[in-house]
Amino acid sequence: MSVELRDRFFVLSAGDGSPEEAERYRAEVDATHAEPVASVDGLDVSWHPTARYKAVRLVDADRIDAAVRQLFARPAPDAPHLAAAFADPHELSLRTFENIVPLDRLFEDVALDVELAGHADRAEGVHTFEVRLPAEARDRLERLDALNLYVTPLNAASRGGVRFIFHSALLAEALTAAVAEALPPAAGEGFSHVNPVFRCNRFEPGDANFHRHRDTPYFDAARRHVSRYTVLLYLTGGTGAPALDLGDGAAFDRIDAFTCVIFDQRREHEGAPFDDGRKVFLRTELVFAADGMIESPQIGALFGKACYLTGESVFAPELARQADDYFNRVAAAHWHGLRPGPVRETFVHKEFRGVHFVANGYDFWFPRTDALSLAECAALTLLDYFNCKVGDTAFRALCRTAVIEADDADWIPAFLREHGSGGATTPVDKSVFFPEPEEPDGDICCPFHSSDIYDPTRHDEIIKVYTGAQSFAKAHILPAPILMLGEEVALDPEQFVVQDGRIHVLGREALAPVNFAACWNDGSQPDDYVTVAGKVGVAHFLVPPILYTQRDDHWHLRFDFFRNSWMVGHQQGTVPIPQITELQWVDEDEAAPWWRAVDRSLVDERHPLPVLDEYDDEDED
Repeated sequence: MSVELRDRFFVLSAGDGSPEEAERYRAEVDATHAEPVASVDGLDVSWHPTARYKAVRLVDADRIDAAVRQLFARPAPDAPHLAAAFADPHELSLRTFENIVPLDRLFEDVALDVELAGHADRAEGVHTFEVRLPAEARDRLERLDALNLYVTPLNAASRGGVRFIFHSALLAEALTAAVAEALPPAAGEGFSHVNPVFRCNRFEPGDANFHRHRDTPYFDAARRHVSRYTVLLYLTGGTGAPALDLGDGAAFDRIDAFTCVIFDQRREHEGAPFDDGRKVFLRTELVFAADGMIESPQIGALFGKACYLTGESVFAPELARQADDYFNRVAAAHWHGLRPGPVRETFVHKEFRGVHFVANGYDFWFPRTDALSLAECAALTLLDYFNCKVGDTAFRALCRTAVIEADDADWIPAFLREHGSGGATTPVDKSVFFPEPEEPDGDICCPFHSSDIYDPTRHDEIIKVYTGAQSFAKAHILPAPILMLGEEVALDPEQFVVQDGRIHVLGREALAPVNFAACWNDGSQPDDYVTVAGKVGVAHFLVPPILYTQRDDHWHLRFDFFRNSWMVGHQQGTVPIPQITELQWVDEDEAAPWWRAVDRSLVDERHPLPVLDEYDDEDED
């Protein structure tokens, strides 16, 4: 039955089956329950779809435990290293929303000698090239479509077609060399590399357009890298009206196969299917050394909201359009500053074990009650934002959720007062996990020689193993701010440091369950006597401080995990246009010479005002 469910999934996904067959299959899956058999990227996975495990993930088979690896289907004959695993969509988080498929193996045994030839400027910041490469490398790129790894994107309402995302350092390196050679010097200044994460897009005639939008730039704050140009590499050719519209007269009615279009990411653009055949293209970006960057917290807040609502849209599709609008505003704001958006905003009301809170991805509001501490508010913010697992269940699956639209946030305090809140966590004394060992008894040798007096708790070698196991466990558990004890959430208040309007969450980098004392083997050794007393789920976070504001009846927390608040330094101002008129006598108080109307932020060494000190006040008048 399970094998049939696995295999029929791929048959029906390929379109081989009637709607009635697909409906019967979905009913069978909904009636099937099974335990996960492996874990990948922190996600528990099954080798066939079930009522709980329905989100297909394509992963490198070597990352799956060898004992169960053969159960997982290999859906792409041209990429046999890929295994199809099924995850619980409730467990998806910021790290796992998108399935980035590893595809370097597809290119590792072929010469990727890429050349970009025939450069043409179609408009300011728009460049086209002919892609030349050996026949075998061209064949490998064309195979990407045949892999049939496509999925419907999360923002399907604003874009047509299907896509999959893959990673290939080899393809990126080849394109990096070609771009460095071909890009005009003015456009290539500061160029670092081609982003190795690619999106393979496919449109059929009649599909909806990819609506007008700006691409969200890639940004790496640690390396000071930012993308400035989008790269489109067309694997098929065709015509449209237009097939690609980059604005300002840069429209493409015909695109030949293996054409590369590189355009400035500040451009709004829209794509349409070909009228005469399948449209398949790769999209990535050119990454540059970042300069001229300034901070804009408002952009960071909007980006956080966009990411959060994208995750929530998995089970509330109405949020996808709002998230898409946020992303488009962020993309424009990076280059031009933040502009006003829609008046109404989207909020999510959640209830977790009696605690009610409201969130939008950047702001989190909690009621102030005796039962709910500030540390607990911070913990719930992190559990929600990262969708951590409590026991075997994702945090968001444990919440009751409702979407609310409003003009502003003024309604939230009264709303939280009306609903009230208890406490959802408990403090924990971590010392109870680590009792001191007994004093060793030197007369105890081993079970064979000391059968009458043998007490493993006082054997010196066993105590040594025990204390070593404790040291390992302490290193993971003691710094953890949040512990999951089965289905319970416990906090270590000492790991939440509140200071000057900020909550600092102390902890390590990893997010993983840790065995309390995982030291044992099959031989008759002292290790055998140190077993697992229990397992503690630990949540370590490496996050920026959480800002908070205290009000009489509620807490307002602000959390910007990405800190994607950069924007290119730019100036906006009003420039007066001079004109010569007949002399008009006016009162001195009304006098307004033209230079007084100049926005001083526009004046610098390159753009100085004319020398004015030669004029006296009378001349000014």
